[in-house]
Amino acid sequence: MPLLQNTFVHHVHFWLKNKADKDKLIEGLNILLPIPHIRDIHIGVPADTNRDVIDRSYDVSLLILFDTAEAQEAYQVDPTHVIFAEEYAKPLCSKVVVTDSVNI
Repeated sequence: MPLLQNTFVHHVHFWLKNKADKDKLIEGLNILLPIPHIRDIHIGVPADTNRDVIDRSYDVSLLILFDTAEAQEAYQVDPTHVIFAEEYAKPLCSKVVVTDSVNI
């Protein structure tokens, strides 16, 4: 199986203040799709897997692959990402956890 090379992984988990806002948050995540710095993107919800090590407490997740750390930095200040953060994530979410990783 090939390993991902030259990849910056940005993984975000969102916990909603109100579970009824899930579709609105997903709508907001979809505005990120045209951002040119993104190589691949996955918008998801918890899978129906149940083992002690799995955290299914979040409501929605976002996984983005970038070619470089610089591309991820450009994404952070892209106007569309700023709109998402200000108009969707901040008002709708009680908690947001981000993990970033790079190849070894």
